[in-house]
Amino acid sequence: MATIIHKKQDLTFLEWSHIRTSSGTAGSFLKSQSNINGKKKYYKLSNYDATKGIVGHECINEIIVDRLLSVLGVEHLSYELINADIVIDGRTFNTYLCASYDYKKRGESKVALDNYYDINKQKGESPIDFCHRMGWGQYIDTMLAIDYIILNRDRHGANIEILRNSRAHTIRLAPLFDHGLSLMYSCLDDASIQGFDILKDVPCNNYIGGKSCLENLDLIQDKCNVFPGELSKKDKDIIFEGLEQIVSDTFIRRTWEMIIKRYTRYEALRNN
Repeated sequence: MATIIHKKQDLTFLEWSHIRTSSGTAGSFLKSQSNINGKKKYYKLSNYDATKGIVGHECINEIIVDRLLSVLGVEHLSYELINADIVIDGRTFNTYLCASYDYKKRGESKVALDNYYDINKQKGESPIDFCHRMGWGQYIDTMLAIDYIILNRDRHGANIEILRNSRAHTIRLAPLFDHGLSLMYSCLDDASIQGFDILKDVPCNNYIGGKSCLENLDLIQDKCNVFPGELSKKDKDIIFEGLEQIVSDTFIRRTWEMIIKRYTRYEALRNN
C-alpha cells in the first residue's frame, strides 16, 4: 500500500530532466533519480510550469490509484508520496512528489510494448491480438477495466513495458504503472473539480484499442476474472488516508465519487 511521508525531506540535490507531457497539456513532467548503496530510486513531479511552479496534482493521483489497485488485488508499481524541498532551475520549491524503486529483476531489461510489437508482430496482427497470442490476455483485460475506472488518458505504447531476461529466457509484462494523467488531473481548483462530469468519456491516448476508455471495455474477453478483489464504500478511508492534510475535502469527495461510480458502472456493464 502506498505510503505518505509528511515530514519535509531535503531533496535539493536531485537534478530534474524536463519531459514534455504526451497528452498535449501545458507544462512539463520532471523526472529524476538517485542511486544510494546500489539501490536505484526514481522520482517524478506533478505538472510543472516554468512561471507558476508546480501546478498539478498528478503525484496525488498516483497514490490514489496505487491504493485502489492494492484494494482490487492488481499487480502494480508502488509509490511513495514525499513532502520535499527541491530545486528547479535555481528556484526552491516545496511540494509532494512521487518516488518508486526499480521494478526490474536482476538480469532483466525493458522495452516498450509498441517497439516490441513492431518487431515481433505477425502480418495483419493488431496490438491486442498480439498480446493475446503472447499469453497476456488477462493483463490486458485488467488494464482496460482499470483505465476506464480511473479515466486514464495516457496509456500510450511506452506506458506498457516488456521485461526480458535473455539468459533465463523469460519475458513478462511490467506491473501497471504511470497513472498520473487520470481522474480529474486537468482540474486545478475546487470549482473545476466540482463541475467535472465524473462519468463522461473523453479522448484518451490508448495504445490498446481506441481512444475511448468506455468503448475499450468491449475488448475485454474474460469479464468474470478481471479483479481478484472488490471495491466497497469502506475502502474510501484506505484510499485517502493521509491525503486530507494535502488536498481539499472537495478533491477527496469528488475523486471518491468518480472512482466508486465508474467502478459500479463497470460492474453493471460486466454483468449484462
